[in-house]
Amino acid sequence: MHRKMSAKGLFIVPLLLALVLSLGTAAWAKPFGCGPGGMNLTPEQAGQLFDLKEQFMSETASLRKAMWMKKAEMAALWKVENPDQNQIKAKQKEMNALKEQLQEKMTAYRLQARKIAPFGPGMGMGKGMMGMGMAMMGDGPGGGMGPGCGF
Repeated sequence: MHRKMSAKGLFIVPLLLALVLSLGTAAWAKPFGCGPGGMNLTPEQAGQLFDLKEQFMSETASLRKAMWMKKAEMAALWKVENPDQNQIKAKQKEMNALKEQLQEKMTAYRLQARKIAPFGPGMGMGKGMMGMGMAMMGDGPGGGMGPGCGF
Protein backbone atom coordinates (compact mmCIF):
# COMPACT_ATOMS: atom_id res chain seq x y z
CA MET A 1 0.00 0.00 0.00
CA HIS A 2 1.41 3.38 -0.98
CA ARG A 3 0.55 6.44 1.10
CA LYS A 4 0.92 10.04 0.06
CA MET A 5 2.85 12.34 2.34
CA SER A 6 0.93 15.42 3.46
CA ALA A 7 2.20 18.94 2.90
CA LYS A 8 2.93 19.14 6.61
CA GLY A 9 5.05 15.97 6.38
CA LEU A 10 6.96 17.35 3.40
CA PHE A 11 7.93 20.33 5.55
CA ILE A 12 8.81 18.39 8.73
CA VAL A 13 11.12 15.79 7.14
CA PRO A 14 13.65 18.33 5.74
CA LEU A 15 13.42 20.30 8.97
CA LEU A 16 14.28 17.24 11.05
CA LEU A 17 17.09 16.32 8.68
CA ALA A 18 18.55 19.81 8.97
CA LEU A 19 18.32 19.64 12.76
CA VAL A 20 20.07 16.26 12.93
CA LEU A 21 22.84 17.40 10.58
CA SER A 22 23.39 20.65 12.48
CA LEU A 23 23.65 18.82 15.80
CA GLY A 24 26.14 16.37 14.29
CA THR A 25 28.39 19.12 13.00
CA ALA A 26 28.11 21.06 16.26
CA ALA A 27 29.51 18.05 18.12
CA TRP A 28 32.66 18.21 15.99
CA ALA A 29 33.06 21.98 16.28
CA LYS A 30 35.56 23.42 18.68
CA PRO A 31 33.89 24.59 21.89
CA PHE A 32 33.29 28.32 22.27
CA GLY A 33 36.10 30.09 24.02
CA CYS A 34 38.90 27.68 23.17
CA GLY A 35 42.26 28.76 21.95
CA PRO A 36 44.30 31.73 23.14
CA GLY A 37 42.00 34.26 21.40
CA GLY A 38 38.79 32.78 22.80
CA MET A 39 40.11 32.65 26.35
CA ASN A 40 40.88 36.39 26.52
CA LEU A 41 44.53 35.76 27.31
CA THR A 42 47.10 38.50 27.25
CA PRO A 43 50.05 37.90 24.92
CA GLU A 44 52.16 37.33 28.05
CA GLN A 45 49.74 34.67 29.39
CA ALA A 46 49.60 32.94 26.00
CA GLY A 47 53.40 32.81 25.90
CA GLN A 48 53.63 31.52 29.46
CA LEU A 49 51.05 28.81 28.78
CA PHE A 50 52.85 27.78 25.60
CA ASP A 51 56.17 27.54 27.48
CA LEU A 52 54.52 25.61 30.31
CA LYS A 53 53.00 23.13 27.84
CA GLU A 54 56.35 22.69 26.07
CA GLN A 55 58.04 22.05 29.42
CA PHE A 56 55.35 19.54 30.40
CA MET A 57 55.61 17.69 27.08
CA SER A 58 59.40 17.56 27.39
CA GLU A 59 59.32 16.36 31.01
CA THR A 60 56.78 13.63 30.24
CA ALA A 61 58.27 12.40 26.95
CA SER A 62 60.03 9.44 28.57
CA LEU A 63 56.87 8.46 30.47
CA ARG A 64 54.78 8.61 27.30
CA LYS A 65 57.36 6.55 25.43
CA ALA A 66 57.43 3.97 28.22
CA MET A 67 53.62 3.77 28.07
CA TRP A 68 53.71 3.05 24.33
CA MET A 69 56.34 0.37 24.86
CA LYS A 70 54.39 -1.28 27.70
CA LYS A 71 51.26 -1.19 25.56
CA ALA A 72 53.11 -3.01 22.76
CA GLU A 73 54.49 -5.53 25.25
CA MET A 74 50.98 -6.12 26.59
CA ALA A 75 49.65 -6.65 23.07
CA ALA A 76 52.37 -9.24 22.47
CA LEU A 77 51.42 -11.06 25.69
CA TRP A 78 47.80 -11.30 24.54
CA LYS A 79 48.69 -12.51 21.02
CA VAL A 80 50.10 -15.86 22.10
CA GLU A 81 47.90 -18.94 21.95
CA ASN A 82 47.82 -19.41 25.73
CA PRO A 83 48.36 -16.02 27.40
CA ASP A 84 50.20 -16.15 30.74
CA GLN A 85 47.86 -14.64 33.31
CA ASN A 86 50.69 -13.69 35.71
CA GLN A 87 52.70 -11.91 33.03
CA ILE A 88 49.63 -9.98 31.89
CA LYS A 89 48.78 -8.93 35.45
CA ALA A 90 52.38 -7.86 36.08
CA LYS A 91 52.46 -5.84 32.86
CA GLN A 92 49.16 -4.16 33.78
CA LYS A 93 50.65 -3.13 37.14
CA GLU A 94 53.62 -1.62 35.32
CA MET A 95 51.28 0.30 33.02
CA ASN A 96 49.18 1.51 35.96
CA ALA A 97 52.30 2.81 37.73
CA LEU A 98 53.28 4.80 34.64
CA LYS A 99 49.74 6.18 34.27
CA GLU A 100 49.80 7.28 37.91
CA GLN A 101 53.10 9.11 37.43
CA LEU A 102 51.75 10.84 34.34
CA GLN A 103 48.53 11.84 36.12
CA GLU A 104 50.55 13.39 38.96
CA LYS A 105 52.56 15.43 36.48
CA MET A 106 49.40 16.44 34.63
CA THR A 107 47.77 17.63 37.85
CA ALA A 108 50.81 19.76 38.67
CA TYR A 109 50.74 21.15 35.10
CA ARG A 110 47.05 22.04 35.31
CA LEU A 111 47.48 23.75 38.69
CA GLN A 112 50.37 25.80 37.29
CA ALA A 113 48.33 26.71 34.18
CA ARG A 114 45.49 27.96 36.39
CA LYS A 115 47.94 30.28 38.16
CA ILE A 116 48.86 31.79 34.80
CA ALA A 117 45.31 32.06 33.45
CA PRO A 118 42.62 31.65 36.12
CA PHE A 119 39.20 30.60 34.85
CA GLY A 120 35.80 31.91 35.84
CA PRO A 121 33.23 29.81 37.70
CA GLY A 122 32.18 26.71 35.84
CA MET A 123 35.03 27.01 33.37
CA GLY A 124 37.98 24.73 33.20
CA MET A 125 40.44 23.22 30.84
CA GLY A 126 37.73 20.92 29.57
CA LYS A 127 37.96 18.23 26.95
CA GLY A 128 41.32 19.44 25.68
CA MET A 129 43.16 18.31 28.75
CA MET A 130 41.42 14.98 28.82
CA GLY A 131 42.16 14.51 25.16
CA MET A 132 45.76 15.31 25.75
CA GLY A 133 45.93 13.12 28.83
CA MET A 134 44.46 10.07 27.14
CA ALA A 135 46.70 10.52 24.13
CA MET A 136 49.77 10.82 26.30
CA MET A 137 48.85 7.67 28.14
CA GLY A 138 48.61 5.78 24.89
CA ASP A 139 44.83 5.72 24.71
CA GLY A 140 44.29 8.56 22.25
CA PRO A 141 44.40 8.52 18.46
CA GLY A 142 47.87 9.02 17.08
CA GLY A 143 49.44 9.53 20.49
CA GLY A 144 49.30 13.30 20.16
CA MET A 145 47.15 15.92 21.73
CA GLY A 146 43.41 15.59 21.59
CA PRO A 147 40.91 18.25 20.63
CA GLY A 148 40.36 21.07 23.03
CA CYS A 149 41.45 24.35 24.44
CA GLY A 150 44.96 24.61 23.07
CA PHE A 151 46.87 24.13 26.32
